[in-house]
Amino acid sequence: MGAHKRPALRVLLSALLLPLGLPVLCAPARLICDSRVLERYILEAKEAENVTMGCAQGPRLIENITVPDTKVNFHAWKRMEVGDQAIEVWQGLALLSEAILRGQALLANSSQPLETLQLYVDRAISGLRSLTSLLRVLGAQKEASSPPDAAASSAPLRTFTVDSFCKLFRAYSNFLRGKLKLYAGEACRRGDR
Repeated sequence: MGAHKRPALRVLLSALLLPLGLPVLCAPARLICDSRVLERYILEAKEAENVTMGCAQGPRLIENITVPDTKVNFHAWKRMEVGDQAIEVWQGLALLSEAILRGQALLANSSQPLETLQLYVDRAISGLRSLTSLLRVLGAQKEASSPPDAAASSAPLRTFTVDSFCKLFRAYSNFLRGKLKLYAGEACRRGDR
């Protein structure tokens, strides 16, 4: 009975420590393959989007911020090489991290105290760091940096700009629910074969 509790305890500790940016010893290599872990990050992103949607006149950005295009053509996605999917997800995650960090800097320089918004920005930064670490363990960085086939040519990452925290969090939420979830699901299936 005690042996069955240890793996569950490791997964629980990993899920709690990763968002804090703390190193996790003995973390299962496939933690991101546990759908509950990814769903937790997706729920946090959706919550941030919902909170900021209620602020139509509220927190606007004093400059436009570039984010990755979150639209997914599922037919084209399934035909993409795994390396190209990894590149798109890895670059998108990096751009989202830059965007949220830029939003944090703009918020810090704001004259209005927005503690609730700051909490969601901080959570998003922590979540993106954790997801980046999990994807690195899954091999996304290696796949994204390996030389592409001569026949395959990666298209540049499509982007757009946002002018409010609501739109920033919407892009974050959509990216996690779309491209990141699709890539993680496929990478986990490949790892199980």
